[in-house]
Amino acid sequence: MRIGVLAAQGAFIEHIAVLNKLGVEALPVRLPRQLSGLDGLIIPGGESTSISNLIDAYELRNEIKRLAENGLPIFGTCAGMIMLASEITDGNKATPLGLMNISVRRNAFGRQVDSFEADLSILALGSDPFHCIFIRAPFITQANSDVEVLANLSDGTIVAAREGKMLVSAFHPELTDDTRFHRYFLDIIEGKQ
Repeated sequence: MRIGVLAAQGAFIEHIAVLNKLGVEALPVRLPRQLSGLDGLIIPGGESTSISNLIDAYELRNEIKRLAENGLPIFGTCAGMIMLASEITDGNKATPLGLMNISVRRNAFGRQVDSFEADLSILALGSDPFHCIFIRAPFITQANSDVEVLANLSDGTIVAAREGKMLVSAFHPELTDDTRFHRYFLDIIEGKQ
């Protein structure tokens, strides 16, 4: 299995390390030709406006959209979730890819000093709570009926979801030692989920 990790900006090295830990070939993606032959793609956290601009500068946008429309599984974390959304509700300058029927508010919890951690129940990952790290995190403000909500905060705020082969989290699973979220993505790729 070959998984690409968008390496335009953000936490791509950490995702590659988790995938390697799981015994999966992980490749940094910076150019359209590097999307060829992948079984899945991860769009990491970082700064959504920068990621959006770099996707356009390196002419990745149309190829990512084409591959997704042809069934390529994609996992977006934090800024990656913003990029997969159909709408950004707070006037951000990033242009989302529009691949998931979700609306997202960026920096929804506040500034860097408002970052936090929480243990959440995510049934798709099993009975043990998953430790979630939120850094200037977005959240989902609206989800179409085709979207499966995977995790909420105690107040009901949606922080992880899935639609078909698209998976998103507002938090950073790559910054923990728990590989279950990445394993869940690999199971989606393999048709086990």
